[in-house]
Amino acid sequence: MESVKTEIVVVGAGPGGYAAAFYAADLGKKVILVERDERLGGVCLNRGCIPSKALLHAAHTITAARESEHRGITFGTPAIDLTKLRAWKESILTRLSGGIVQLAKLRGVQVIHGRGYFEDSKTLRVETGQGQQFIQYDQAILAIGSKPALPKAFDLGNPRIMTSTEALEVEEIPENLLVIGGGYIGMELGTVYAAMGSKVVLVEALDSVLAGADPDLARPVVAYAHRAFKEVRLNTKVSKMSTVGKHIQVEFAMGNQKVVELYDRVLVAVGRSPNAEDMGLENTRVSFDDRGFIHVNEKQQTTDPAIYAIGDIAGGVLLAHKATKEARIAVEVIVGEESVFTDVTIPAVVFTDPEVAWCGLTEAEAKAKGMVVQVAKFPWSASGRALSFDRPDGLTKLIVDPDTERVLGVGIVGTGAGELISEGALAVEMGATAKDLALTVHPHPTLSETIMEAAEAFYGHATHTWARKKQAPVGGNQS
Repeated sequence: MESVKTEIVVVGAGPGGYAAAFYAADLGKKVILVERDERLGGVCLNRGCIPSKALLHAAHTITAARESEHRGITFGTPAIDLTKLRAWKESILTRLSGGIVQLAKLRGVQVIHGRGYFEDSKTLRVETGQGQQFIQYDQAILAIGSKPALPKAFDLGNPRIMTSTEALEVEEIPENLLVIGGGYIGMELGTVYAAMGSKVVLVEALDSVLAGADPDLARPVVAYAHRAFKEVRLNTKVSKMSTVGKHIQVEFAMGNQKVVELYDRVLVAVGRSPNAEDMGLENTRVSFDDRGFIHVNEKQQTTDPAIYAIGDIAGGVLLAHKATKEARIAVEVIVGEESVFTDVTIPAVVFTDPEVAWCGLTEAEAKAKGMVVQVAKFPWSASGRALSFDRPDGLTKLIVDPDTERVLGVGIVGTGAGELISEGALAVEMGATAKDLALTVHPHPTLSETIMEAAEAFYGHATHTWARKKQAPVGGNQS
C-alpha cells in the first residue's frame, strides 16, 4: 500500500481532465492524473467524438462516390472490409492517445491507471493492477464524464441492443437497424450505418429531430435522412422490446396505433447519464442534482471546498470543448486567478449530412424569451463554392440585435459547417457587429463568404442574393 502527496489530483483523462492536468502543470503545480481505462483520452477520444467522426468520414466517402455519377464519374459498388475499417479507426485512437501520454511525460504529470475512490475530501484511493495507492491532495478536479443512457426497459442483456459505445465498434452491418432517438448521436450514427447499407428506421418521441437546432437549420438534415433512411418516424415511442430468435421485436406506440416489427439490431440513443456512482463521493461534501450531476458554481467549485468538477459530470451541455474551457477555469481559480464560467460562447456541431452548427442565441431561444431580434440569412444556393461540389442545400444565418447591430448568434447548416462556426463564435464572444463581419474581406470562392454575405444581407445589399432593406425585427411581445 503506497501513499503519495500532490497539489492537484485530476480524476478522469478525457478532454477536460487531461486539459486540466496539463494546464495546472504548465502553471507550476504538481499534478497526478488518474484514469481507469488503459488508454487516455476519455469517452470523446475512445468511444465518442473521434471514432464517430472517423466513421462519418468513411460514410461520406461512400456517399460522395455514389453521388458522382451525374458528373460523369462512376465508381463500382463499394466493398466494405469491416476488419480494415475497424483497424483504421483504432489506429487513429492509438495515435491520439499516445500523443497525450507523451505530453503528460513532457509536463511531468504523473499518470496512474486505476479506479479512484474517495476515502474523504482529501484522500483518493486508487485500485491499480499493482494494488492500492492512496493520494493525499490539496485540490481534486473531477472530470469523470458520462455514459450512454440505457433505460431498464431496453436493457435485455442482448448484444443486438446497442448504445453508441457498441455501435462504434461496427461489428457488423445489420440489414435492418432501428435507431431510437433523433438527437445528434442517433442522427450521426444513423447516417454512418445507412451509408454502409443498413435499412435504417429512426424513431423520435418529439415532433422534430435535432431539437436544439432552429427548424430551418435542421430542415436539410431531415431531408437527407428521408432520402438515406428507410423511414423517419416522429411522435413515436418504443413501448416494449423483446428477443425473438436472432432479432429484436419492437413494439411502437404511434398515436393510438400499436405497431410491432422485427430488427436485426437496435441503437438506443436517448441521452447520457453521469458517471458518479461507486466513487465514494458520499464520503465528501459534494452534492448532486436530481439527475445525478454534480452541483458546481461559476468557478467550477463543488459544495466541497477541496473538490472541483468539470465537463459532463458537471451537467449543462455535454460537449468536449465545454469541458476543456471549464478545465482552464477550474485551474485558474485554484492558482488564485479571477476566472468564471459566465457568458461563455459554446458552439455546437452535429456532424450529420449536411453538418449543422450554431453558437450564441438561436432564433427559437430569442422567440421563447420574447426578445426582439433581426435575422439575416444567406442561402447556399447562391454560393458558387457550394454549387461547385453540388451542395446548395446549406444556409447561413445571423441573429442580430436591431438596436446595437451586435451579433447575438450564428447558425449554419451545410457541408463543413463545423469548420465555419468558429468565426461565428468569435463574433459572438467579442461582441462584434454585423458591420464587422460585412466589412471583413473573405476569400472567393469559399463557404466562409456566406457569413460575410449574411451580414451584408442584414443591411440589404448582399452581392449574391437580393435582400430587402433593413427588414423589420422579429420576436418580442408582438401580437
